Amino acid sequence: MRYYFTFLIVVILIITASCRKDFSAVLSTGNLSFSKDTVFLDTVFTNIGSSTYNLKVYNKSNKTISVPSIKLGEGENSNYRLNIDGIPSKIFEDVKILAKDSVYIFIETTINYNEVISPIYQDEIIFDTGENLQEVTLITLVKDAHFLFPSKNSEGVIETITTGLNASGEATKINGFYLDDNTNFTNEKPYVIYGYCAVPENKTLTIEAGTNIHFHSNSGIIVDKNATLIVKGELNNQVIFEGDRLEPSFSDIPGQWGTIWLRAGSKNNSINNTIIKNATAGIISDSISSNSPTLTIKNTQIYNSTNFGILGRETNIKGENLVINNSGQASLACIIGGTYNFTHATLTNFWNGSLRQYPSVLINNYFTYSNNGEQIVETRNLHAANFTNCIIDGNSNIELILDKVEGSTFNYSFQNNLIKFNDYTQSYKDINEYNFEDSNHYQNNIFNGNPDFKSVNTNELIIGENSDAIQKAATQGAIVAPYDILGVLRTSPSDIGAYQHIILD
Repeated sequence: MRYYFTFLIVVILIITASCRKDFSAVLSTGNLSFSKDTVFLDTVFTNIGSSTYNLKVYNKSNKTISVPSIKLGEGENSNYRLNIDGIPSKIFEDVKILAKDSVYIFIETTINYNEVISPIYQDEIIFDTGENLQEVTLITLVKDAHFLFPSKNSEGVIETITTGLNASGEATKINGFYLDDNTNFTNEKPYVIYGYCAVPENKTLTIEAGTNIHFHSNSGIIVDKNATLIVKGELNNQVIFEGDRLEPSFSDIPGQWGTIWLRAGSKNNSINNTIIKNATAGIISDSISSNSPTLTIKNTQIYNSTNFGILGRETNIKGENLVINNSGQASLACIIGGTYNFTHATLTNFWNGSLRQYPSVLINNYFTYSNNGEQIVETRNLHAANFTNCIIDGNSNIELILDKVEGSTFNYSFQNNLIKFNDYTQSYKDINEYNFEDSNHYQNNIFNGNPDFKSVNTNELIIGENSDAIQKAATQGAIVAPYDILGVLRTSPSDIGAYQHIILD
């Protein structure tokens, strides 16, 4: 009986195997199907690797097939790289695809701009040969750029910049380099920066209109004591600061690079007609508060910052026609006192990447630190926090916080603003800073009105015809900033915020 069962099992296995259509492969007859006939690998900078793209190859027949060869048209000389079933190569032989199944081909590239004839680089993936030959085209646009990066010494140690001292009194350093002299960045071709590019004391970095600055991860710009940054963007010819990944999938990803850091003592910094996007913090401005602005920022948009759009620490900032949105913490933080004057700004925060701790606009006059386990609070004078004709809004109930500690000056004024402040729990009703009937600090503001933004999810903060901000601005705002951020002449009375309204589609 035992031998009978053994014989029966063997017979079943033989019968089952003979019924499988994919037990043996037949040669491909050129009837492969593809998920696309052309693979566009998005624009890359010279010598910077691309993202990984994929092509799906289908076998729609009832039999397992063997493709004799899959290779790049330029073979081993191609600037593309392939990967099939976890194996990297540029030439593959005898690739099997099961019946009614498919395989993925993963594609990457790194191209040296100086080694290609045309900036549009092209090759093909060739399947089989002769009458059965099939092709899928690969296309990439490669851009040349100025590459700036820290040098290495003879031992291979990367150049660093000292940024301060840690709690133990030791120097804190980051990878970076100093520019040699007064420097102009032109719009001839983009700049790609690795590490922090620092402007040394008593020198100026000037960035021309139309210049694109791209930062690698953990990179940015530092402006040292007595140094200056001047960004000279123009209407319809803006300066753009963003990461160095050019693929559309990276176009709105926060935290791709570090920050523009205006260190304590930097002076006369100005930023005009600029877009700053996808940073950890768009701008950090540190300074011992002075009578003249450390930073004057006009006609500028800051989006998708992991932490802060602008973080001002005991500094002096003057802003006009400023738009900030989508920040992981606060879009505008004016902390440790200082002087802040904003006119016709749209300061919103519709961040949805995580829970955020702060409102769109945070103002305070102190800082804290630990000393032998004791929490120490020190105050600094808030000389001014003046907001005129601004929209302060977002996806939280409370989008403005005035966090005062006794012991220093705390001056603030809000005039003709549209402010979101839904205090449903009455948590702020007995705090003097939120007495909105106090005409010494609040005049003609609209609370919890409808801004009627075009699309907060895509950072389109222009207001529509149903906005409560229309013709509600204070007259002096149009005198300070007679044109809106798009160059539209403001009416009298004008609209609150950085934009004059339009009729939305």
